[in-house]
Amino acid sequence: MFGDDFQTSRLAIPAVSILIGFLAYTSQYFFLHFESVPLRKDEVWKINIFALCIWVCYFRSCYVDPGRLPASQKSANTSPEEKAHATRRQRWCRRCEAYKPPRAHHCKTCKRCIPKMDHHCPWTSNCVSHFTFPHFFRFLFYAVVGMGYLETLIWERASIVWGNRNLPSYLGPSVGQLSHLFLLFVVNSITVLTLFILLLRTLYSVLFNVTTIESWEIERHETLVRRARVLGGYLEGPGGQKIRIRKQEFPYDIGIFSNISQAMGGTINIFSWFWPFATTPDHNSGWEFPINDFEGPGVTWPPPDPDRIPFPATKPSATESPGIQTYASAREEVEAFNRRQLQDMNRRRPFSNVQRRKRFHDRVQQLDKNESDDERQPGPIYGDDSDDGEESWRNADGERLRDFGVDEDVEFYDEDDIPLGVLMEQRRQAQ
Repeated sequence: MFGDDFQTSRLAIPAVSILIGFLAYTSQYFFLHFESVPLRKDEVWKINIFALCIWVCYFRSCYVDPGRLPASQKSANTSPEEKAHATRRQRWCRRCEAYKPPRAHHCKTCKRCIPKMDHHCPWTSNCVSHFTFPHFFRFLFYAVVGMGYLETLIWERASIVWGNRNLPSYLGPSVGQLSHLFLLFVVNSITVLTLFILLLRTLYSVLFNVTTIESWEIERHETLVRRARVLGGYLEGPGGQKIRIRKQEFPYDIGIFSNISQAMGGTINIFSWFWPFATTPDHNSGWEFPINDFEGPGVTWPPPDPDRIPFPATKPSATESPGIQTYASAREEVEAFNRRQLQDMNRRRPFSNVQRRKRFHDRVQQLDKNESDDERQPGPIYGDDSDDGEESWRNADGERLRDFGVDEDVEFYDEDDIPLGVLMEQRRQAQ
């Protein structure tokens, strides 16, 4: 969905700005010189008011800080009630080396965990998050309404030109005006249709309080439930452990009005939902969210996913002797060194690359061999462009997790329930 080309991303904001300027201002120039239906005063006001709203909302979508975890929140603030539920899973970001709050995701472009991250938008060069989502929604709303109004004005002029098509050419607009009208019609129609579809998708997110990343997670969870239903309710995790998979409801849908209020900055003031100069949500918010009562206490989102658990560290074989090895010849010693080097390359490196599991269907074919993850060789280490591992799973729209702009190595393999102190100690030992 989103390109990784840095030069292209730098041109996104200027390109959108040129598009806004072309539709908002060259259309007025055309209307002023269209003699059959000259631009009326109320039309001038409406076009420019819509254009101002679009400019303000787009600017704020691009340049408002999407948020960062405060220093005081680097470790989880666990309440006595939460401590009583030992099954509650806490996520830790291996990139930020900090507690990952609920609904936060690590953006590979912003290089930090973003609160309630929806996606990294290439057209704003910014993350759509808890803090920027209200501005992004208002930008889409005013863009669709403004260009929809412009479409009616263009249609009015185009219908007159079509109705007078049999008249002599000198009685109608010039070739330049016709070309300009045609270009305005094509560009505005395609843009407003595209943004209208995006607005509907965003409106769905607002009504049900679900981000695009969480929609992906919901589809992923439904896939796991179907797989587990065929395999007796359990799926195999790394090391051969059996993990029970059950249907889990999305916890953040708390009612339509509350969902809208939370998405639009936490205010119940309906006027401020559409006010372009509305204040950005408080940056101390966005790290905790109310949940519904469909699931019991201690249940977290996303649900457990066996394929998102990294391989356990390779254990030394029981046949390996801790003493000094002796060899009959130099060639035998070199061969033994090469074997150890190959084992080191296949061993999991906890803070660099992640050894990913093979695709589910490839692993199912190995079940007849009665091999566990400890007995079979771990899969190779893939790069970001690989489609060979389970992390390449795609939803119904063909999107994988990295397509939303997140760091897939961190986000797909985020099932490490490791306290931050232990994580830091492991890093010191690795160094």
